[in-house]
Amino acid sequence: MIPKKKALIFGVTGQDGAYLSKFLLKKNYYVFGVKRRSSSLNTQRVDDIYIDPHRKSKFKMIYGDLTDSLSVLNIINKIRPNEIYNLGAQSHVKVSFEVPEYTANVDALGTLRILDSIKTLKLQKKIKFYQAGTSEMFGATKPPQNEKSNFYPRSPYAAAKLYAHWITVNYRESYNLFACNGILFNHESPLRGETFVTKKIVSALCKIKKEKKGILYLGNIYSKRDWGHALDYVEAMWLMLQQKKPDDYVIASGKQYSVKKFIELVCEKLNIDITWKGKGLKEIGYWENKPIIKIDPKYFRPTEVDSLLGSSKKAKKILKWKPKYNVNSLIKEMIDFEYSK
Repeated sequence: MIPKKKALIFGVTGQDGAYLSKFLLKKNYYVFGVKRRSSSLNTQRVDDIYIDPHRKSKFKMIYGDLTDSLSVLNIINKIRPNEIYNLGAQSHVKVSFEVPEYTANVDALGTLRILDSIKTLKLQKKIKFYQAGTSEMFGATKPPQNEKSNFYPRSPYAAAKLYAHWITVNYRESYNLFACNGILFNHESPLRGETFVTKKIVSALCKIKKEKKGILYLGNIYSKRDWGHALDYVEAMWLMLQQKKPDDYVIASGKQYSVKKFIELVCEKLNIDITWKGKGLKEIGYWENKPIIKIDPKYFRPTEVDSLLGSSKKAKKILKWKPKYNVNSLIKEMIDFEYSK
């Protein structure tokens, strides 16, 4: 069967890029994934679908960089895809405070470079574009948050993503691009990066359960988030580009849990009977009278986002999208993955 469409994915080696690649391959796409050149390989998430370049394959990886305008333009001109998914980003919120200029260059201007390349190449009628937004753009806005909620970014990452959001809207309205923003709330999986809090919690507690020792250090365990599974969310990305008209959509589970509650749910699955003592920075989680969780101020952000909770009524109505996973099935899969290593 001849593949029906070509998709170009910026950020293919990340969690979402890996799941989206596999999803599109099942839909009979040619998938071209853009990865940055680095001194070490970072392709483990897509190694299972990568085939020697000397052999025919519907999945190919190419080098590129969102900070390089010529690179972006040349890739789009060469591939001439039907769909472009921009998942590339410096996506760690805490790190964005330490490298704000780099974060802006990749997350904000990287999006502009793609959009302007489409315009420059006069491919507006050929290419549909998806921009990966984030619930962090809502920041201090009172939940629940939907497409009509005000934005209030509280980090360089969120501010950069907000620029990417509005420049996507601007190019859609100015140049008649089919361009969509997916405002995705937190979505996790076994492929989540090691420094993200859900993965950090699951990995550490599995190790503590196995070795009967160790301490997990965390920051604000009272921040509340809306957690879903990346598998559900990449399907929503694809659905946005299958519509007759481009639009922006909030994608979320609609349920909220604190980091502390997430810890307790993981402990429950691992049969770790955790108890808490102390308050504030001195709060400690104990198991069998041994401390296993402590608070470390270095993991706090300069400006915190206390509460994110999304409403996906629009996506459910128009895209006919609804999540298949809940937080418990997500945690189970993440734990099973840790034990399979």
